[in-house]
Amino acid sequence: MEDRGFAPLRRALISVSDKTGLVKRAVKLTAAGVELLSTGGTLQILRDADLEARDVSSITRYPEMMDGRVKTLHPRVHGGLLARRDRNDDLAAMAEHDIPAIDLLMVNLYPFEETTRSGASLDACVEKIDVGGPAMIRAAAKNHAHVTVCTDMGDLDAVLEAMSAHQGHIPLTIRRYLAAKAFARTAAYDSAIAARFRSETCKPMHSWFVTGGPRLDKLRYGENPHQDAALYRTPEQRPGVVNARRVQGKTLSCNNITDADAAFELVSEFKEDQAAAVIVKHANPCGAAIADDLATAYERACAADPISAFGGIAAFNRTVDISTANAIIKVFTEVVIAPDADPAALDILSTKKNVRVLLTGGMADPAQPSWTTKTVTGGLLVQERDTGHVLEHDLEVVTKRQPTPGEIADLMFAWRVVKHVKSNAIVFAREGVTAGVGMGQTSRVEAVRLAVRKAEDAARKNGWHEAHTVNAACASDAFFPFPDGLLEAARAGARCVIQPGGSVRDEDVIAAADKAGLAMVFTGMRHFRH
Repeated sequence: MEDRGFAPLRRALISVSDKTGLVKRAVKLTAAGVELLSTGGTLQILRDADLEARDVSSITRYPEMMDGRVKTLHPRVHGGLLARRDRNDDLAAMAEHDIPAIDLLMVNLYPFEETTRSGASLDACVEKIDVGGPAMIRAAAKNHAHVTVCTDMGDLDAVLEAMSAHQGHIPLTIRRYLAAKAFARTAAYDSAIAARFRSETCKPMHSWFVTGGPRLDKLRYGENPHQDAALYRTPEQRPGVVNARRVQGKTLSCNNITDADAAFELVSEFKEDQAAAVIVKHANPCGAAIADDLATAYERACAADPISAFGGIAAFNRTVDISTANAIIKVFTEVVIAPDADPAALDILSTKKNVRVLLTGGMADPAQPSWTTKTVTGGLLVQERDTGHVLEHDLEVVTKRQPTPGEIADLMFAWRVVKHVKSNAIVFAREGVTAGVGMGQTSRVEAVRLAVRKAEDAARKNGWHEAHTVNAACASDAFFPFPDGLLEAARAGARCVIQPGGSVRDEDVIAAADKAGLAMVFTGMRHFRH
C-alpha cells in the first residue's frame, strides 16, 4: 500500500475541451513513464502527435454514444478514480472487476460560460453543460489522498515539476491544493448554469443562491495594504469594468475597480443622444454633467467639484475623442472608462502612462434585471439591482407652484444622479451639471449642508460669483422627514425639489416648500444605496 504523503503517478486520464498546450505536456508525461488514457477529440490529437494513448472505451468496453454525451460515466472509470489504495477491500474490488487505477485526471469542462457570454440561446447553452467531466473531477478530488486532479493545463506544469522533484510521485500538499481548486471549479461551473436558468425564470427567488467564477486578477491588496484581494468573474453578462479591455495603464487596484464600476453604472443612466461625463471618488459621484459634446460635459463635471476630481475616476457614455482626451490629461486621473476611444485620443492619453484606460465595448443597460450581492457576517445578502426609474409623467406635483420645463429637466437629471449616491444622499443640479453632492450622512439635513458646502467650495475654486445651488434643482434619495433639510436647500437658492414622498410629515414639508416658493414633485420611489 502506498504512502499518502506521496502518491505515484503511473496512469493519467486526459479529456479536455480546451486543448491549448495539450501535446507539449502530454509528451512530458509519457517521457516520465505515465500511461495515457483519453477520449474523443483529445485522443485523436494525442495520436496525431504520435503519442501512445489508450481509448477509454477499451476500459469501459462501451463505445462513446449519443454524440459523446455518454463516454466516461462508467464504474470502471469512476472505480479507478475513487479506489482507496490503502484499503484491501477496494483493492480486491479493483482486482475482481479488472479496474485499472487512474492516478491523474486532467479535465477542463465544456465551455458553458463562454457559450453563455456569446449570447447563445438556452438550448445551445444546455448542449454545453458538461456531465461526465464534473463527475470525474469530483471523484478524483474526493480521493485526493491517492489521485491528482487538474482542471486547467497550467495545473499540469506544477504536477510535472513535482514528479521531477519526487521520483514520479506527487506530494499530498499539491494534491490537496488541486482538489480544493477542483471543487471550486465545479461549484463555479454549476453556479453559471444556475444563473443562466435563473435568467429564464421569474420571482420568487429559489431556496438556494449560488454564484462564482474564475479568478481574473490577483490584486496587490484589498481596500488597504494589509488585506488580501482578488477579482473574479461572475456569470452576469453586463458591460463594465470586469469585462472591459484595459488598453493602457497600471493594473487596477481593488478601490479602482469599485470606483470604476460605480462611475460606469452612473454614466450608463444617460442615453447617448446626450454626451455624459461622470467623476467618481470613493464610489460616490463628485461631479456629473451632460452637454452636446463629451469634452464640455467632462470639463463641467470636473468644475462641479475640482478638489475631489483630483485622483478620481472619469466615465463617459460616448467614444472618447481628441478634445476629451486633451481635457482629461490636464487633471490627475486614476481611471478612464468608456465604451470606446478614438486611436488619436488613445495616443494623447498614453502620455499619462499610469492612467488606466478601460474600453467596455458598450454601455450597461440600467433597466437590465439582475442580482447584486453583499457579504455580511455569516451570510450573503442578495437583492435585485436597482433598476427603478421614473419618467416625467410619473412625477406628482405637490406644491402650489408648478415646475417649469427647465426645472423639470434639472429635476430629472438630479434624480438620475442621486440614485448612485450613498445614503443619505442629496444632489443639487443646474442646467445639466451637478452643483453639489452630499453623501453618506447620518441625517438628511447634514447631507444638504455638505452638498451646499461643496457647491460653495467649487464657486470659490472656479471664481464664480455665486454657488450653483442658486436656481438649482435639489434631489433627495429618500423623503425629507422634517422641513429642515428642505429649508436648508431653499436657503442655498434651490428653486425646485424632487423626492420620493411618503413621510408622515409630508404635509409639513409641502407647506414649507409652498412658503419658500419652491416647486416640489414626488416620485413615489426611493433610491437608498448603502
